[in-house]
Amino acid sequence: MASPEEMAASMEANLAEKTGKSLPEWVKIVKASDASRHGEIVKMLKTGHGMTHGYANLVAHRALASAADMAEPDDLVAAQYSGKKAHLKPVYDRLVGEIATFGPEAELTPKKTYVSLRRKKQFALIQPSTATRVDVGINLGDAPASGRLEASGSFNTMVSHRVRLEDESDVDDELMGWLKAAYDRAG
Repeated sequence: MASPEEMAASMEANLAEKTGKSLPEWVKIVKASDASRHGEIVKMLKTGHGMTHGYANLVAHRALASAADMAEPDDLVAAQYSGKKAHLKPVYDRLVGEIATFGPEAELTPKKTYVSLRRKKQFALIQPSTATRVDVGINLGDAPASGRLEASGSFNTMVSHRVRLEDESDVDDELMGWLKAAYDRAG
């Protein structure tokens, strides 16, 4: 199964063939239009140019330069842990250091608001959710929620569970055991 980044790259490569214009040409059209918000751009491309939703969404992200793959990964992480959240960066650093011990297949993919943790598929994510807390989303399937291991609820639909961290001491053997189990499941 292709990653979201691979799917976007494939769509971008096929854009001219499917729509008759290259990505830079579509971005010029968007910039010349009155559409300035993502939804407006998507609607304009779909209704005014007959573009499918997927391609319109891709062009809108590129035109607004909001796609995570247009920024450097280190810049994305730095932005997540800036301002009021800067003091949470040691929690992230400790998590990343521990996860690196799982093996060479543990891959970090920074996005705009979180970092996806992948093996062959996503097994977890790290997100500085508030000024006082980092949330770790974990894919543990139908494992029962208990204590610190909460059902993800509305936190993020890409994971089954969540653990809330306030400082480095919350990165403990229990949390790393859950993360390792999710990593093993993703292999």
